Amino acid sequence: MPQSRFDPVVDCISRRRFLAASAAAAAAAVAALPALGAPSSAPATQPRKLNIGIIGVTGRGGDHVREVSAIPTANVIALCDVDSNNLASAKKLIPAAATFADFRNLLKVPNLEAVVVATPDHTHAVITAAALRAGKHVYCEKPLTHTIAEARAITELAKQTNRVTQLGIQIHAMDNYRRVVELIRARAIGPVTEVHIWNGRVNRPADPKECAPPASLNYDLWLGPVPPRPYHADFHPFNWRRRWAFGEGLFGDIGCHLMDVAFWALDLKSPTRITADGGGTGDRTDICPEWIVATYDFPARGGQPAVQMTWYDPPKTPPALASWKLPEKFKGEGVVFVGAKGLLYTNYGEHLLLPEGQFNDFQPPAKTIPSSPGHQREWIEACLRNDVAGTSTPFSYGGPLTETALLGTIAYRAGKPLEWDAVAMRFPNAPDAERLLDYPHRAGWAL
Repeated sequence: MPQSRFDPVVDCISRRRFLAASAAAAAAAVAALPALGAPSSAPATQPRKLNIGIIGVTGRGGDHVREVSAIPTANVIALCDVDSNNLASAKKLIPAAATFADFRNLLKVPNLEAVVVATPDHTHAVITAAALRAGKHVYCEKPLTHTIAEARAITELAKQTNRVTQLGIQIHAMDNYRRVVELIRARAIGPVTEVHIWNGRVNRPADPKECAPPASLNYDLWLGPVPPRPYHADFHPFNWRRRWAFGEGLFGDIGCHLMDVAFWALDLKSPTRITADGGGTGDRTDICPEWIVATYDFPARGGQPAVQMTWYDPPKTPPALASWKLPEKFKGEGVVFVGAKGLLYTNYGEHLLLPEGQFNDFQPPAKTIPSSPGHQREWIEACLRNDVAGTSTPFSYGGPLTETALLGTIAYRAGKPLEWDAVAMRFPNAPDAERLLDYPHRAGWAL
């Protein structure tokens, strides 16, 4: 397979100039934004509905087409996808919706108020930025962006445009994570100094065969900001995740979901040191490896001690896994908090205090985090109220979470431990790795 033309560099782009330009553009955009709270044309007896466009309508996007359209306060008026077959299938579910291949045309639809972005990772930032500047509320699937520079720019843009945002980590809205957060905050296992996160999914093999794109796919629009490169048979619809040009392997697919509960419960922000290793087929420039193990060091936070968090892709698992004596059903994937007084295991739907005998008479703390009406509905209701504080995973939360996941991939690609200065966006011990913070977007696709 020929070497990809995608080898991110920022040597020609000043990080400070990039962020300053993004901030200036955001400030200019704010002045031109339409007023929030436009009156509804619905009769007084009818609930106000939010006019929504969905960009990317297959895979997770297909879930949004079905699920969002079923919410009583949602009115899906536009659909967008670069694959005409996908678009036709979604149109059958919502016949009244207008359809588009180019998201920029969707954003011009009259009365459009909000968009759901469910495209491949490399296009998240450009679409989200355009939507925010057009005055739309945005729900974007995880990870928020493909690069750390993009994450910073989008987080700042969301703040300046004052739109309602939500990162698509729907597990956050389930009750299980909420109970775990309450337990950790109540010090049920004492101060936490370690977190181990192991992912039970596996990467699909990368197909090296070059071929023509499917006739139904607008490949140029699909590439978006990425410089032109040959099409490979497995790019679309899923295995773009194996290429650094478009995704981040399993980190991008699952990282924000599983890291979320630790990030939330422990009030994590930015790590100060990251180490990573990986293996199997893949490399540091074009194809993501089959597995990565990444360790993050977070500093003490208020009354909480420093914590070390480690991520494991299969076949790797925490070295202490066997000693934890987990029930068999929990061994394949999960998150374990290691505290001074015990352990807490969780997955998406269940949690367990360990050792079990020690907690036989344990009384859980009072429920302080209310249930969510659902991740999408929570965002929709906040949009209808114009309540930028009304979502549980706004971009102010999702941006730093995304950055953390991406730092693990950068440490692997750099091939060395990295010291991270989050404020300056620098690796003081490895300035050469800063080229991986972003890449030059091709002409016409700047944020």
